[in-house]
Amino acid sequence: MAENQIKQFDQIVKMGEQAQKALNDYWLEFSLYTSFEYWLMVSILIVPLIILFFRIDKNQIFLMGFYGYSVHVIFGYVDLYTKNSGFLNYPFPVIPMLPGISLDSSFVPVTFMLVYQWVVNHQKNYILYMSITSAFLAFIFKPIMVALGLIRLYGNTNYFYLFLAYLLVITIAKFLTNIFLWMEKKFNNETADAQHE
Repeated sequence: MAENQIKQFDQIVKMGEQAQKALNDYWLEFSLYTSFEYWLMVSILIVPLIILFFRIDKNQIFLMGFYGYSVHVIFGYVDLYTKNSGFLNYPFPVIPMLPGISLDSSFVPVTFMLVYQWVVNHQKNYILYMSITSAFLAFIFKPIMVALGLIRLYGNTNYFYLFLAYLLVITIAKFLTNIFLWMEKKFNNETADAQHE
């Protein structure tokens, strides 16, 4: 690498480090952990996981878990991109290093998991019900979060963009889940055929 390229990259890394330090200092300076909003974000992290524990279909736990994990990872990437690009952020992070953990790791994946479980168990249209869920999250839940000061939108970011992001997440998660279901069926059939020979 060229010397000026390395210096510029090192400067970018330093800026990221300074931004994280500033967020940590903000978290401590304003004692966020003592605020109502902070504990609301904690409940948004914990309550869905408790509900999931009792509501997940134990007979399909790996399927539901894989789908939910796919949503978690994909939504985490989308959320990371939107935060790093300055489109939105969370003024009351549960953990300063992971500002969106309440939504990325709990509320959104659990919501989609439970709807997916219902869709699978009742043989309903995935696209229809997940689009309705995405619309609820983008046009009802997120505006409430913004009104409560738990999310800040910046620039030209609007709820329709968030809706599109949710559609992207559910499309990729379903695609990945279908690939793994297809592979499982294919390899299980091949194994069964080999055992019968």
